Amino acid sequence: MSIIVGLGNVGQEYEGTRHNIGFDVVDLIAEKLSVDFKAGGGPFVVAEGRHKGRKVILVKPTTYMNRSGTAVKKALAKYNTEIKDCLVIYDDLNLPVGVTRMKPQGSDGGHNGIADINEKIGREYPRLRVGIGNDFKRGRQVDYVLSPFDQSEMDEVKISIQKAHEAALAFVSLGIERAMNFYN
Repeated sequence: MSIIVGLGNVGQEYEGTRHNIGFDVVDLIAEKLSVDFKAGGGPFVVAEGRHKGRKVILVKPTTYMNRSGTAVKKALAKYNTEIKDCLVIYDDLNLPVGVTRMKPQGSDGGHNGIADINEKIGREYPRLRVGIGNDFKRGRQVDYVLSPFDQSEMDEVKISIQKAHEAALAFVSLGIERAMNFYN
């Protein structure tokens, strides 16, 4: 079984923002697997499906981004899953819009949601970073990540969400190393 966590903030005011691209990716995976999200028995919603014979649990924390670690830890415990079988998908300022990168573990890179997950479960879990660019003035990072993508970026955003969804499902069927070979 694999758990795929998409990071984002709950609430209509955050829909379509750069910070919620992790939610956008797991929403596309749910659509492709024909599954719906429901209450998950913790601070998260879940959708359960199958891909190439393997069970897939999609998770969206209902905590705010900076408290994502609590939701991930509780989801791993609920489904009795090891962290190596949990892929976390999130936005990355250090990558241009349209670029995705998968890696088996790592630091938080300045991302508060990842910092909280690292604090709660450690750093040895696979992750898929989705580029959101970094075209903001000094001191305006929060405004930038909570803003929608520019219309001129939408083609690249759609491509990156599609590529991230494919990479996440490759993680489920092939494992992190082989998925990285195909999608990095």
